[in-house]
Amino acid sequence: MTVITESRIAGVVRAAEAVLSHRAGAPVTLADPEDLGGSGRTVVVRARVLANPLSMDRTLVIKVLPADEDPRAFHRELASYKYANALPNESRPGPQLIASDPESRVLVLTDLGHGRSMNSLLAGTDAVEASHGVSAWGQALGRMHAATVGGEIDFLAILRRDAAGSEDVDILAESAGRAVADAPAQMTRLGVQLPDDVRTRLAAGCDLFSDGDHRAFSPSDVGPENILLNDDGVQFMDYEWGGFRDATLDIAYALVTCGAQLSPVNAGHRADLEVALVDAWRSEVHAIWPALRRDVDCARKILTARLLWTWLSTTWMLPAQDLAAVAEIRQINRAGFVVSPAGYTHDWALHTNDPRVVVARWTDLSAAAVRGGDPTIAEFAAELGAALQRTWLT
Repeated sequence: MTVITESRIAGVVRAAEAVLSHRAGAPVTLADPEDLGGSGRTVVVRARVLANPLSMDRTLVIKVLPADEDPRAFHRELASYKYANALPNESRPGPQLIASDPESRVLVLTDLGHGRSMNSLLAGTDAVEASHGVSAWGQALGRMHAATVGGEIDFLAILRRDAAGSEDVDILAESAGRAVADAPAQMTRLGVQLPDDVRTRLAAGCDLFSDGDHRAFSPSDVGPENILLNDDGVQFMDYEWGGFRDATLDIAYALVTCGAQLSPVNAGHRADLEVALVDAWRSEVHAIWPALRRDVDCARKILTARLLWTWLSTTWMLPAQDLAAVAEIRQINRAGFVVSPAGYTHDWALHTNDPRVVVARWTDLSAAAVRGGDPTIAEFAAELGAALQRTWLT
């Protein structure tokens, strides 16, 4: 766990005051900083506005990325906030950007308030409340996707203006590509045969990052720990490495990452909650993507993306094949953060240090494939889950 000292928080507040004062043309004073945590060594602080020449909200959220980490992370996130600021209020996925400074890696955002986390809702004991929550989650994803279709050129223009070259980087796409390339060797080590159809589906999942029929904006990490429910609805709180990809990657990511948060009560309604999440998402996007109205086609595409995410989360716990692979594959440090070769860290909702979570993801994938009428994926997921169970838990 990263320890944030009082002096570091004070430095963050001073940096935000400087950015806001420059923007306002008059001194802005902040007080009562509250550490909200962050991803990796990122610092996130809530502060109260005292001197307020811009008539800003009474509280703001300040986010500062470490100066010695990959600058592309900051530029990606800044471009994502700038792009999202231009969306209609009802389609905006999260907080608004108030001010920024690329040199000091500072973002000043509107405060979404306290609200309730999606994690706590899924961990509760009210299945009806959980169903309403995941439906709201799916609708929010769908509204964001529908509002951003066709906006990729605008997003890339913002990104290129701020930092040339950042548009070429998607660290999850890179990691997924290496994981898929490594799949045959890893399967052999696990004693599992990789069917040709599954290999093809894994490759198709990778293609959804750069291609796909349903491209839209994604904050990138849309897992439940990055979702807040407040008076304005569902809010996505983390835009690090945001960009455009096939929207089915987002809905599949939500399905994969929500399972570990379910209480025993809600876990008993897992299939119903998944249906509620997907149906709510489809209700918002079927008008622009009519092909998703076909249950079989929609289920197959989501299953392909889900297969990819489940395999990627698995490879982060498997040993690398050799020293060259160690240098390329995203590695996991003791704090549980995915570490890129450039040194950038992010605690993705997809990542887990618990082998039971990964085994459960394969079990859930197999069950979803059975429901979707896909026996090849169902059998493969069950076999791999059993192999991981033997390897890690017996």
